[in-house]
Amino acid sequence: MGDQLNWAGNYRYNSIELLEPESLEEVKDIVISRTSLRMLGSRHSFNGIADTGGSQLSLRKLNRIINLDREQGTVTVEGGIRYGDLCHYLNDHGFALHNLASLPHISVAGAIGTATHGSGDLNQSLASSVRSIELMKADGEVTVLTRGVDPGFEGAVVGLGGLGVITKLQLDVVPSFQVSQTVYDRLPFFALDDGLDEISSAAYSVSLFTNWAEPVFNQVWVKRKVQTDREHEAASHFFGAVPAPEKRHMVPDQSVVNCSEQLGVPGPWHERLPHFRMEFTPSAGNELQSEYFVPREHAVKALHALGKLGNQIAPLLFISEIRTIASDNLWMSPCYGQESVGFHFTWKPDWERVRQLLPSIERELEPFGVRPHWAKLFTMDPEKIQAQYERLTDFRQLLLRYDPIGKFRNTFLNDHIMR
Repeated sequence: MGDQLNWAGNYRYNSIELLEPESLEEVKDIVISRTSLRMLGSRHSFNGIADTGGSQLSLRKLNRIINLDREQGTVTVEGGIRYGDLCHYLNDHGFALHNLASLPHISVAGAIGTATHGSGDLNQSLASSVRSIELMKADGEVTVLTRGVDPGFEGAVVGLGGLGVITKLQLDVVPSFQVSQTVYDRLPFFALDDGLDEISSAAYSVSLFTNWAEPVFNQVWVKRKVQTDREHEAASHFFGAVPAPEKRHMVPDQSVVNCSEQLGVPGPWHERLPHFRMEFTPSAGNELQSEYFVPREHAVKALHALGKLGNQIAPLLFISEIRTIASDNLWMSPCYGQESVGFHFTWKPDWERVRQLLPSIERELEPFGVRPHWAKLFTMDPEKIQAQYERLTDFRQLLLRYDPIGKFRNTFLNDHIMR
């Protein structure tokens, strides 16, 4: 191939072919006939997690909604569907997902397989909504793992692409709801010293944005679940931050038209929970991304530790976002077994300088049991990452059981999981 790039353009895939089957039978033929295979979702990974020297398989043409079960509260979808498309369908039928990531453009299977998340004290990663997962294994056999039934389920959901091809997913849904979004300007870091719990729990979802140039959150994006006629009205301040008088983009000099509606105007959940609108280019586009998770109890100390690097971070940065994520029980989720806070960095496209800075960030966060986002940029030693995952041995055994010949493994998995 040679010309296949990821979404941001920073990673060139090494695969020899990209295959886009239109039926499950075609998927089976591909799986059986190839010796090295990786799933490729919406290409929103920033490292080699989806790469291979063999074949890449995209399910973008297998993107149907198969069934909405109103009584059980589930929706079943094919592996290639994107969140934006699923959300429109669900909302039209009176249902919703519990939470969404910043981008509605990403594929459901890819987001789940890497434990992608949104924000909110009570909101787990997107993978936590999986009720059952259908996988095609290396020999072409299809198997289904169900929550509460199959003992390997918690390992298979955030499977990092190593167990097989995700052909179908059954997701929990909830009744559709309305959300209002208000952006507040300039919240000092010190407001979190004694107020993290109060601030992060003040709404359904709270995102704190900083450029690290000074100890201030330039913007706070507050997404309130609307339950009464007056609840969407913005407060006159948010712990000292004031409502923005006009729509904001968190990245300077970017068009606000790309962003979801603000100014306290209520609207459907799927048009407010993401930061960006489905029909526009998200974020800055040409960018790099890193994210690190620490246990919630260490979040304030981690914030101030990173603040010491502010003069090094700021020149390389578009923007940084800090969010809370609820604990889950998925073995390879960065939020496994711990209430977490994610420190996200959207970098300017200068990989060499970013690569030199990341070890300093990781050293500051290491005392707090840091876990990097699997699909973003990091330089941590694999052994230090592995030490943070108590179910790693179980996950390795699961990989070997489902794919004994290593058809779905690649350099990334071999380096970070298997060695």
